[in-house]
Formats: sequence, C-alpha cells, structure tokens
Amino acid sequence: MKSILFLLSITLFIFSGCTTKIVQIPTNTEKILEQEISVQKTTSEAIEDNTTTETEDFEDEFTNDESDSIMDPLSGYNRIMTSFNDKALIYVVEPISEGYASITPEPIRKSVSNFVHNIQFPIRFANNLLQGKFQNSSDELERFIINTIAGVGGLFDPAKTYKNIPAHNEDFGQTLGHYGVGAGFHVVLPFLGPSNVRDIVGLTADAYTSPLQYQKNLKKYKIPDDYPQSIAIYAAQMINKNSLHLGAYESLKKDAIDLYPFLRDVYEQKRSSDIKE
Repeated sequence: MKSILFLLSITLFIFSGCTTKIVQIPTNTEKILEQEISVQKTTSEAIEDNTTTETEDFEDEFTNDESDSIMDPLSGYNRIMTSFNDKALIYVVEPISEGYASITPEPIRKSVSNFVHNIQFPIRFANNLLQGKFQNSSDELERFIINTIAGVGGLFDPAKTYKNIPAHNEDFGQTLGHYGVGAGFHVVLPFLGPSNVRDIVGLTADAYTSPLQYQKNLKKYKIPDDYPQSIAIYAAQMINKNSLHLGAYESLKKDAIDLYPFLRDVYEQKRSSDIKE
C-alpha cells in the first residue's frame, strides 16, 4: 500500500512539474510575440512617416516647379522657329561671319561694335532714368560724351579704358519688368531669337528711341531712310557681332538635350537676372 501511495506521489509530482513548464512556455511566447508586434508597428509607423514626408517634399517641389514654369502656349510654333533660326545661324550667319572675320581685322570689328553701342546711348539713358537709376544715367551720359569726342565718334571706348566708367545696359523690356510687368508667354522671333510678350513690347518702344531703326514719323532723327536700310543695318550689326564670338552658339547648344526648351530657359533666366540687377 505504501508503495502504491509512493508511486502515486511521484507521478503527481512529475505531472505537476510538466504542467508548470507547459504553462510557462506560452507565457514566454506571448512576450516574444508582443515584442515582435511592437517592433513591426514602430517600423511600419517610421516607414509611413518617411513616405509621407517624401510625398510632401515631392508635392512641394512639384508645386514650386509648376508655379515657376514658363508660359508657353505657342510651343509648337516656337519649336519650328527655333529650328529655322538654328539652321539660319549655322548655314548662313556663321559662314558669312567667318568670311567677314577673315578679311576684316579684329580691331576694326571691335570699333564697329563700339560705334553701334555708343550710338544707341538714348535707349540706355532713357531706360535707366525711367527706372530711377540716376547714377547709371549719369554714367551713360558721361560715357557718350567722352566716347563721342575722345573716342572718334564712338569707335573707341576711352570712358572704360581710361576713366573706368561702366556701361549700364537697360532696355524698355527691363523697365517694364522693373515695375512688375510679367513676362507673358514665350515667343521665338525670326532671326531675333527667343523673346516674350513683355520684351516684344519693349523692342517696339526702343525702336522709337534707337537712331538705327527707321520710323516714318521720326525719319529726320534716324540714320536709315526706310525699312530695307534698317534691316540691312541690323544684318550688318549681327554679322559683325557674331564675328567677334565665333563658335559661341555651338558651344552653348552642345549641352542641350532638347534645343528649344534649353534656349527658352536660358533666355528667360537671363532676362529675369537682368531685371533684378
């Protein structure tokens, strides 16, 4: 009898121990599972927060790019005109400029450039005044007097060489921009190249001021007597200017993946920078 009771006690003890172990295993497993779930939640929340931040940054960047985008409803026409101007420069202007440069010494070409710049003094003087840049206007007036007298009608630039008086290139397009007039949509002009609505208005206004552009009602104040002469003067000016910068256009466009938007963006950024000066 005692042996039976002893065996029963041992059996109950072993069973009790096994039961305890079995109960403890799920308890530990639950803790591990809770830790894993907590880590997963933390990781998931971090990924979600990071994704949200990246999405917001992308949206902000996209919004900024969209707000700063250039108005271009005439992109189809502008591409065609850019292609036309590109071929005209490469196959017409560049060869003529090279031929002209080969027979005309560089000092003479620089003197022609100086003369053209000097005679267009009224444009710079008027637009500096209109923008309230009185010191710049004074500089332009002084430059014109010195270069016209001491520079033999503007063929030389003693105002810069000896007096160190800087030029201040301003036009009516910049004046409009100075007073907050927007650029409007982009337009590519034949031979003249990239422009926009504001600058086309500026070109028209500056034509009345420039001595080199014919205006019928201001004929006696102009050098050309008619529009063909005015066009011929512009063409000669363009060839002379290009002869002093041979290869510059090819260097500019060699990095362009798509020529039209590249030239458009370069122009608009430069004009924006000019207006802010």
